[in-house]
Amino acid sequence: MAYNWNWEVFLQPSATGEGTYLTWLLEGLKWTVTLSLSSWMIALIVGSVIGVLRTVPNRWLSLIAATYVEIFRNIPLLVQLFIWYFVMPELLPTTMGDTLKQMNPLAQQFFSAMVCLGLFTAARVAEQVRSGINSLPRGQKNAGLAMGFTLAQVYRHVLLPMAYRIIMPPLTSEFLNIFKNSAVATTIGLIELSRQAQQLVDFTAQPYEAFIAVTVLYVLINVIVMFLMRHVEQKVRVPGYVGGK
Repeated sequence: MAYNWNWEVFLQPSATGEGTYLTWLLEGLKWTVTLSLSSWMIALIVGSVIGVLRTVPNRWLSLIAATYVEIFRNIPLLVQLFIWYFVMPELLPTTMGDTLKQMNPLAQQFFSAMVCLGLFTAARVAEQVRSGINSLPRGQKNAGLAMGFTLAQVYRHVLLPMAYRIIMPPLTSEFLNIFKNSAVATTIGLIELSRQAQQLVDFTAQPYEAFIAVTVLYVLINVIVMFLMRHVEQKVRVPGYVGGK
């Protein structure tokens, strides 16, 4: 193959004169990690609430939670991103919409991607939480109520601590997915890792080096997350349950 490999391209001054092309990739990596972690916090909090609501005795609360899950799981992520970025500012009250549209473009792109990715992943986390709660013996809930706990206290002190331990492996998969899904933010202009690779190709005409480097960085992120989450799994696993000894 007549291709001129040039790995030194990353050490060359960038076209903008601000650092090297390696600096570009590291800047994209920073935005990818920041976006993914902030979205994961939204997903974990909202997903936990929705997951709990799916298991409560109140039929209407359960129906609302189920509707949320079905909507966010069945609309493609890219479509949701476009709705949050292009449509939502027009649907909000005038003051809020104008404030959002007048934000710094980078801040607006980041905010839209963060909310979209967080709420999309929350629907998946909710199903993990629901499954974890439903996998517990019914006697645990009844025992908590018999001890005088309110339903909210039973969830907080009895069901959720056990459910989170059981669903730690699938939560790890969702955590990894959020890093990969963050690449869709490039479609609205956010300069995250994959977008920086595209720009590097545009300015250097070295596509193989650019995307190999990006692949290595994504693999590095996944390895670090897997190592950390596996450590957490070992610390919280319960004997007699999935993954326990």
